[in-house]
Amino acid sequence: MSDVRKFGAKGDGETDDTNAILHTVKNGDGYLHFPRGVYLISKTIDISLDRVGPVSIDGNGGTAKIVMAGKGPAFRLVGTHTGTGDPNSVKPNVFQSQRFPTISNIEIEGRHPHADGIESFQTMQAVFERVLIHHVRHGIRLYRRNRNVIISQCHIYFNTGAGIFMDRLNLHQINIVGNHISYNRLGGIRIEASEIRNLQITGNDIEYNNHRAHKTEPEPTAEIYIDTTGEGSSVEEITVASNTIQATPSSGGANIRIKEKAGNGRPPGLWSISGNIIGNQENNVHLTGCHGVVVSGNFIYSCDQRNVLLENCSQINLTGNSFRRHGPNLRTGVRLVDSSDCVITGCTVQDETAEGQTTKASLLELVRCERINVLGCQFLDGVPFGIDASDCSYINVTGCTILDTRTTKKTRAAVRFAGAGKANLLSSNIIGDAVQIAKEANVTMANNVTL
Repeated sequence: MSDVRKFGAKGDGETDDTNAILHTVKNGDGYLHFPRGVYLISKTIDISLDRVGPVSIDGNGGTAKIVMAGKGPAFRLVGTHTGTGDPNSVKPNVFQSQRFPTISNIEIEGRHPHADGIESFQTMQAVFERVLIHHVRHGIRLYRRNRNVIISQCHIYFNTGAGIFMDRLNLHQINIVGNHISYNRLGGIRIEASEIRNLQITGNDIEYNNHRAHKTEPEPTAEIYIDTTGEGSSVEEITVASNTIQATPSSGGANIRIKEKAGNGRPPGLWSISGNIIGNQENNVHLTGCHGVVVSGNFIYSCDQRNVLLENCSQINLTGNSFRRHGPNLRTGVRLVDSSDCVITGCTVQDETAEGQTTKASLLELVRCERINVLGCQFLDGVPFGIDASDCSYINVTGCTILDTRTTKKTRAAVRFAGAGKANLLSSNIIGDAVQIAKEANVTMANNVTL
């Protein structure tokens, strides 16, 4: 290994070790070993993988700290890979000298407002594991082109930008697994202006990624924030599973925020959001312009506005989720606006409004929607309504239980259909309160049990 102290680094937290570390990169054997200590640097440690060969950076089991006192990332990995994940697209020099760059077991702290943690572009099979990154701007930034990235067992904590930031990035195959990503002002995992395929976000604790801990003005953000509305952007083939995704309500905030725009090519989508604990934001899951998303088996709780908000979406499947309020000052509810071809099945939505509190959001709101199937769900204790549909057509509500279970009833009506519509169906439900059905909504009611 190349011990950076043998190349002149002091590790005393006061001496500028930048040149010694760069000397190690240039003249060492590619394994940069940082013994226990605090290594102050004033500019980026740039590592050209094609020039120096395979690289591994190790912080002696986490006992070494890098303090970045200048602008830019503490470490920048620079490759030349321009192909895809297909082995036939990988040039010989990439496998010979650039494959599998690794940064592990090290702490990175920022002491400059524009310091970042790690930056990587045009790399192949980069691995970042057991790294603590804090008080920087962006924790890990991926851009331009990367393939087969693994980020695991890291603490990315209290940074002024995003925890993991992917911008202007072309990337296929990335696993973000088993990390703690929290208190990052502009989001936990943030993707903008990028083309991403095969992203797995699994088993992480992603929480409190907004302005509050930084005591700044709120900005729209999320624990997982994805914006593909720019020209050429798309994010597909995504799994978000078995994470804890929590926050505190912030203006324009969400736990999961996805903004998509269908282009001239294949439609967006191929998303699965399953088995997560999601809660405590303005909107918990907020999707705009999305097509082809499955949200299943999640516990989604406590929102300032909605648990799920869908705007201009299609082919969204909400299955087997539990929606409830956790605490007296927030609310529960699902809202679909200008959306079509969606299925809501096997979900439980309960408001649990406290005594003396009036919730203004009905449990399920449908506004200008078409071809929505609501099957086998429970809507309990809604205020003002259990299900509230306006200017909707081809809505099928079947096999649901829509009740106010409280001793003092607060639900105005179990179901309301307002405005004009056609071919709506309300059948085989258990309905505990009155219904308000406008004639012009064209609702057929059949085989319902009214208590």
